[in-house]
Amino acid sequence: MIETYLQPLPHGTTLSCRAAGRRGRPVLVFLHGFPEAAFVWDGLLEHFARPEHGGYRCVAPNLRGYEKSSSPADVAAYRPRHLVQDVAALIQAEGGQLECLVAHDWGGAVAWNLANQLPQLTRRLAIVNSPHPGTFLRELRANPRQQAASAYMNFLIRPDAERLLAEDDYRRLWAFFTSMGGEAWLTDDLKARYRAVWDGPAGGPPGAGLVGGCNYYRASPLRPPRPGEPAAAAVTLPREALTVALPTLVLWAMDDLALLPGLVDGLEEYVPRLTLERIPGVSHWIVHEQPGLVADRIGRFLLQAPQDQ
Repeated sequence: MIETYLQPLPHGTTLSCRAAGRRGRPVLVFLHGFPEAAFVWDGLLEHFARPEHGGYRCVAPNLRGYEKSSSPADVAAYRPRHLVQDVAALIQAEGGQLECLVAHDWGGAVAWNLANQLPQLTRRLAIVNSPHPGTFLRELRANPRQQAASAYMNFLIRPDAERLLAEDDYRRLWAFFTSMGGEAWLTDDLKARYRAVWDGPAGGPPGAGLVGGCNYYRASPLRPPRPGEPAAAAVTLPREALTVALPTLVLWAMDDLALLPGLVDGLEEYVPRLTLERIPGVSHWIVHEQPGLVADRIGRFLLQAPQDQ
């Protein structure tokens, strides 16, 4: 059974969370991406909370800007250091160290940074189709195919992006799913859950629930260059900010149209304790498309002793 609650954090942010499993058990935290929300992890929360799958305490926060979590108006409040601070404080509230941090899409961007800066907070890292900042920067600078695939990011920083996304009952966002294989799993019930998140508080403007998510893109320079704005071409990341020493599982859906397979090439240069699985025939929305496969691979990873990873 999924429980929901609001978790106040010491620095003033509140995260709305979904959880399964008994407090006091080893903890898994799951971080969602855009344009999703914590509910996308419900099946995995319940799976890993069961005794036969580890009996973990499983927590999925809505990241700042999503659902009922704090949603600062200032775009600068969505820079990586603030996002990492939120997740670090949540981990402290859940006991201080995770068995594993699991993340997809934008959640992975937060997780890569936390694993580099605060590795003591988790024993393992599991990433699902979220590019490492080092390989993402490389591809955004030099690979025209990845630049084209990421061009949507420059749409999402527009000041009217939320209003445009809300047009015609979120026509563009449904296409964002279905263009990458979403026809089978995007049921009417699931669309209703997404719509409730994207609508935001009652009485707000169309797409009010998307403001925070779009602010992640507005706050990040890791976007394709465009005339008059160098974006990623002007970014330099020091090597010490890119290395992740934790045992790390990366699951990469090879049919992701937005994040191309080249993003995992050379990943071992930054992540020496890497387990990488390339999964053919699956899109960016692998958590929806193949939840059993994702659960199986993470479960196997959790059973390995850290010294063997």
